[in-house]
Amino acid sequence: MTQILDALFKVYESRVPDVRKITKAMINKGMVSDQTDIVNDHIAFRTMGVDHLGIASFEKIFLAHGYKKREYYHFENKKLDAYWYSPPTDDLPRIFISELKVEQLTEATQKIITHYTRKITADPVDALDLNEVEAVAAFFQTPLWELPSKEDYENLLQESEYAAWVIYNRYYLNHYTISVHDLPQPYNRLESFNEFLKSIGIKLNDAGGEIKTSQDGLLRQSSSVANQVEAQFVQGEKKTIAGSYVEFAERSLLPEFITLDPSQLKRIHRREGFEASNADKIFESTFTSQLKK
Repeated sequence: MTQILDALFKVYESRVPDVRKITKAMINKGMVSDQTDIVNDHIAFRTMGVDHLGIASFEKIFLAHGYKKREYYHFENKKLDAYWYSPPTDDLPRIFISELKVEQLTEATQKIITHYTRKITADPVDALDLNEVEAVAAFFQTPLWELPSKEDYENLLQESEYAAWVIYNRYYLNHYTISVHDLPQPYNRLESFNEFLKSIGIKLNDAGGEIKTSQDGLLRQSSSVANQVEAQFVQGEKKTIAGSYVEFAERSLLPEFITLDPSQLKRIHRREGFEASNADKIFESTFTSQLKK
């Protein structure tokens, strides 16, 4: 699994300039010595909820490598479902997979989506040897449907910015997440880390506030505004659109472990899982309202 994730990350950081910019500045500040010092809290993917695709297909890749399916989340306004998956070992990131409930969209929007996905008549993951690193890594970058037209993309954008993102970006890694609580003081708190990010010119998603906090106060999250990419649509039409972004998570110690010696702390001692209200606003890192700030 590590090799597959490494291959994914190489493509992701080449498409998202903020990734290398943040890492370089963290090195200059002495927070880390290189990219491998950064603890990746989780990575996230977006999928289309149509036959042979969606979570039921995509999760097979991770379940085959020892990940365990955990809590379910629903996002009513955005018409999304999601699950998170815990890794087999603590050196691997959590996985968060979301899915657009296409059947809940307007008929016109459904028609656009099914136009592109109609040729997928079997689950593409079933055709993969999930133990073949290069094949699985390539799958994430392999188009499962033709390039959309600029008109179709813009029509999707009107009803579901998530749908528009997926129709163009497909299974590209949506974001990786820097584990802020694993950084040295004072950067192990989001307030300080966010000030650092802004000092190097990183724009933060302010939907729901720059810091999104779970109801129990133990999971706090921030994210950058997505880097933009020049999309090339069919017939050579171009448009600057949202690509991927970076998230930042701070997981506090569970109350029963606050007296533990810092040298003994492990992942199991901190707040686990996710929070729907936080994730709902993190999704907006790719939304036009954030890009135009």
